[in-house]
Amino acid sequence: MKLRTAIAFATVAVVAAGAGVFVSLHKADSKLPFSRSVAPKPAPPLQFEDGAGRPRTLADFRGRVVLLNIWATWCAPCREEMPALDRLQAQLGGPGFEVLAVSVDQQGPEVARRFFADVGIKSLAFYIDRSAKAAFQANVAGLPATLLIDAEGREIGRHLGAAQWDSPQVIESLRGYTKRP
Repeated sequence: MKLRTAIAFATVAVVAAGAGVFVSLHKADSKLPFSRSVAPKPAPPLQFEDGAGRPRTLADFRGRVVLLNIWATWCAPCREEMPALDRLQAQLGGPGFEVLAVSVDQQGPEVARRFFADVGIKSLAFYIDRSAKAAFQANVAGLPATLLIDAEGREIGRHLGAAQWDSPQVIESLRGYTKRP
């Protein structure tokens, strides 16, 4: 019975991750905490607002590698990993790489801004999707969800759950995608 339950949960996880589109990373890439796409696929057409309330889309970030993180203040694992995402942006952020943390807090930007201030987020730009459609458009089964988007705007990997995004191993692996020293 335990084996059947494990198989059922594994099946749900595969379906939630995109019905077999993702496989485990090759040994050389195993430092990254997410699966890599068998073949790059178009990133979801997400719409959100920046810190000034201007409409933005994921397509606005073409030309750079994007670590897209969909999160909310009510999500405990999201709150836990946000400082690591901030440190990652401080280390790798620039013209070739961006951590794009999009809040799906429907209570409005004030809640997410207060969280940024409370935990001392300094390097991440502020983005919010008040409609919370981003999670559905990205086909994620929970939060936090993180997608790796290449410079051509294609999804090449995803991770569901919190991760230590600023670990030396993850930074080293991401540098390979960004070609940054």
